[in-house]
Amino acid sequence: MNKIVMLSLIFAFSEFLLMIVKHSKIQTSRSRNDKGSLILMWLVITIGFIGGFRLSEPVNQFWLGFGSGFLIVGVIIRWLAILQLGKSFTVDVAITETAYLKTDGLFKRIRHPSYLGLLMIITGFSAAMSSFFSFLVLVIPVFLAIIYRISVEEELLISEFGDRYIEYKANTKKIIPGIF
Repeated sequence: MNKIVMLSLIFAFSEFLLMIVKHSKIQTSRSRNDKGSLILMWLVITIGFIGGFRLSEPVNQFWLGFGSGFLIVGVIIRWLAILQLGKSFTVDVAITETAYLKTDGLFKRIRHPSYLGLLMIITGFSAAMSSFFSFLVLVIPVFLAIIYRISVEEELLISEFGDRYIEYKANTKKIIPGIF
């Protein structure tokens, strides 16, 4: 379990650094409207991890392996999405001066691959905790927070890109290719 705790601390630190480095600046944003979704995400993830660890079971090698695989794939997807967005990526919901509607790469099939990656990371951690209850207190609330954040983000994207975003939205899934 110590390795899982250490990985979760590394994850938290990396997301904190991302928040500092990639937070939008007032002078370089065309529009911003986070509606508290960044704070909500941080609170839900933090509380979920605390609850998940408190409810975790002794390490089960199968679930540790499964969770580690999910976590690794999630990190790859999340960082590919962030890199593909480049300067357009911000941790808060904002449209930068250099932003454009990204519809290729990972964004060709799903509109929010960064959130897919985040959800996979969280699911990987909860699986490694080897407890159904850890899954309930970590994955479900984070999933709901992500859905809220996507609604906030899409509202801003529609106001910025209009019919182009509505058409893109009609032809892609939210976070899971071919499903949702």
